[in-house]
Amino acid sequence: MSNISSRNRRYLALWLPFLPTDRLHRQSRLHRSSGAEPAERRECGERRGARRPLVVLARIKNALRIVHADQAALALGLHAGLTLADARARVADFATADEDPAADRATLEHIADWCDRYTPLVGLDGPDGVMLDITGCAHLFAGEAALRNDVTSRLRAMGFTSLSAIAGTPDAARALARFARGGILAPGSEATALRPLPVAALGIAPDLTIALSRAGLKTIADLADRPRKPLVARFGKDLVERLARVLGEMDHPISPRRPVAALIAERRFAEPVSRAEDISATLNRLAEELGTCLERDGSGGRSFEASFFRADGDVRHIAVSAGRPLRDAGAITRLFAERLASLADPIDAGFGFDVIRLSAHATEKADAAQIGFDGRTREDEAVAELIDRLSARFGETHVLRFVPQDSHIPERRVKLLPAIAPVAEAAKEPAKIEVTRPNPADAHGPSEPQLPLRLFDPPEPVETMAEVPDGPPKQFRWRRILHEVVAAEGPARIAPEWWHRDGDADGLTRDYFRIEDQEGHRFWLYREGLYERETDRPRWYLHGIFA
Repeated sequence: MSNISSRNRRYLALWLPFLPTDRLHRQSRLHRSSGAEPAERRECGERRGARRPLVVLARIKNALRIVHADQAALALGLHAGLTLADARARVADFATADEDPAADRATLEHIADWCDRYTPLVGLDGPDGVMLDITGCAHLFAGEAALRNDVTSRLRAMGFTSLSAIAGTPDAARALARFARGGILAPGSEATALRPLPVAALGIAPDLTIALSRAGLKTIADLADRPRKPLVARFGKDLVERLARVLGEMDHPISPRRPVAALIAERRFAEPVSRAEDISATLNRLAEELGTCLERDGSGGRSFEASFFRADGDVRHIAVSAGRPLRDAGAITRLFAERLASLADPIDAGFGFDVIRLSAHATEKADAAQIGFDGRTREDEAVAELIDRLSARFGETHVLRFVPQDSHIPERRVKLLPAIAPVAEAAKEPAKIEVTRPNPADAHGPSEPQLPLRLFDPPEPVETMAEVPDGPPKQFRWRRILHEVVAAEGPARIAPEWWHRDGDADGLTRDYFRIEDQEGHRFWLYREGLYERETDRPRWYLHGIFA
């Protein structure tokens, strides 16, 4: 929490009191417009073109009860808590539907995504509300009143009834929308305007509301006129904090549903656009604007997102990533072209997009590249661009690179990572494999053996026969084929990594041998465990092949 005197923030609260029934009515209307005759028509009360009153039912205490009712049903006296039998006794003809909290939640999230067109700071407010931080955004819509009217009118066109309010704190805006039919409060007027509201406007639990009512504290004014310390002692600290937030004395910022972009460029159209050429040209212009801002800041973008807001309320987000900081508009546009071309579910413009937005979510410092006389900088840029385009088309998890790791275990010496992912310590040298030569008087001393081109992960077990326990195998059986050994080199000993031993079988010493069979095939085998020192029955594995 923070005192808002130094931050003159503004919040817009949206309340959708008939969200479940509005969702069902809208779903039925969309099916009807498409020419379908689904079961939703019966559930939503569509019969011969007329809308019947609709109630949503749930089983509570072994009885079907109304949990939501549309405006027509409320006008007939069908309210939440009424049993289905009592409702039938009062009204003979009305439609019913089962409660679907998951579908209601998905609809609310869809509305919250749509609200991104007004501000990137959007959060959910309970099961039937959305909260927008519109600080610094109202002037883009000709003021707070015009912004509020635009939100409610568009929601009404989409089939949702909403009440909205604007205030200096989220709690004040929520209280005004839900208990005072909405409105706009001037900055600093919350303490006066909200005094007549009931204590339930604080958003407290019902049992606490009853306790306050029994104590004679029925309105916010009753609480505001009381000393705070006795209220804390009797009803808890949370009540006093909620009171301070509703009165505008303290601010409790919302938690945005989606990450806030570092840079945003967008275009709003008086008439929705749907042609692919117009969409591509708009993305290119937005990329140029972002590139100018990034160049001014001396940085580049690593993650970009294009958002397409359809005129009918549908929203689509397309994200791409780059393996290096980008600020070139052409490179950014090509990434989106690759991504859009590879979508399994292509973007449907429908009646057109009225807002297109391009955001840079992750940025890094990027100095201007100086091209050397050998031209390698251009080659590196070309390879990086190819990796970015392949990742955009096939997905980041399908274009990988090997990154060396500090480990003696062969299968742990490299790790596969997305090729565009930043690697903090990619330049680390991998650990060397020390070799113990059979002849200790070798003048050259230890050296690293040649590793096979192909490794098996995990290594495959083999059956061997050796002349001595610590020597190379005389023959071995792999995949049901017996191989006679004609030449062997080794062992190359690898001790276990005791400092991060994970309890698996890799806690034993490995002795690696380069083996050649009678047909000229060369293998890389290792014996796991030192005879009579670590185990009585060492096991052999084939870890790789040379040819």
